[in-house]
Amino acid sequence: MPDQNPDQNNNDYPSNLTPLYVLGEFGLIDRLTSDIKLYHKETLKGVGDDAAVIDAGEKVMLLSTDLLVEGIHFDMVYTPLKHLGYKAAVVNISDIAAMNGIPKQLTVSVAASSRFSVEALDELYRGIKLACERYKVDLVGGDTSSSNKGLIISVSILGEAEKEEVVYRSGARPNDLICVSGDLGSAYMGLLLLEREKKVFQVNPDMQPELEGFDYQVGRQLKPEARTDIRETLKKLGIKPTSMIDISDGLASETLHLCKQSGTGCRLYEDKIPINPETRELSMEFKIIPSVAALSGGEDYELLFTVSQNDYEKIKGAEGISIIGHMTDASEGKAMVTADNKEIALTAQGWDGMKNDEPGRL
Repeated sequence: MPDQNPDQNNNDYPSNLTPLYVLGEFGLIDRLTSDIKLYHKETLKGVGDDAAVIDAGEKVMLLSTDLLVEGIHFDMVYTPLKHLGYKAAVVNISDIAAMNGIPKQLTVSVAASSRFSVEALDELYRGIKLACERYKVDLVGGDTSSSNKGLIISVSILGEAEKEEVVYRSGARPNDLICVSGDLGSAYMGLLLLEREKKVFQVNPDMQPELEGFDYQVGRQLKPEARTDIRETLKKLGIKPTSMIDISDGLASETLHLCKQSGTGCRLYEDKIPINPETRELSMEFKIIPSVAALSGGEDYELLFTVSQNDYEKIKGAEGISIIGHMTDASEGKAMVTADNKEIALTAQGWDGMKNDEPGRL
């Protein structure tokens, strides 16, 4: 596995230049995009959400893209190519789901080094096509190139939505309920399991990996699913979220994104965060507090969203959806209330592609 952050130890920067890790991924994005000007009235939303929003007449077009780099976002030691292809498509489909939209078309560009055969790329594309079949998305193009080292995958996706149904990160208001689909932390624990078994393999290649009983956690890491079903669930309940985002970088990080874009504070409640029982048990085995795995782990690709307090009666019994907190006035700060009723500041300690030294993260 290459150094996740080679520049962090580089002392060759002139004093007037800033290493990338100093800003981190989101700081770098803010810096590079802060002065972007939009020239077309059709561009309703540019940088700053899960997808750009383009006026397409009666509806809007949603556009998102992701870049996956071997050694930074995935580790070929334990990632089957078919699973990787599936995941590469799903993480983009999830972005469209986070806008309350319907995924429609995607393109895939791949750069591969000479150690990858034609048959290997066939396997990668089998996974991509499987995801397209599962989510009824058309694979409509892309590009291929050689790479000096490793595998690089870039996926772009188009979706659509009715104008009045699009949900942004910026619509939450104080007293809105914070909700999440599914359970959290399992993908991170799956990653830790795979990393542990990788180390065992490196010491003794004859050892078989000990993953029995943790299919769910490993599956959440290697083959996640996009929550495209939540849009229809909420529609049937007569609820339109006030804000929404998908959980790729951890619950804490994504909640802070909603707060920043909406200009609010928040209160999360530790004992309300949904965590799979096996994941809870496994996290304790790794000496990790279960809520920390949920807050900072990431890659669950569940949807985090807010709804008006007026919708409480509609949402409270919805299967697979948990109410985990509420938005506050910005002056009240951003905090989590622990199980023993203490408030701790909510900080983003999830995955950062420019800073983090943890392998295999998207």
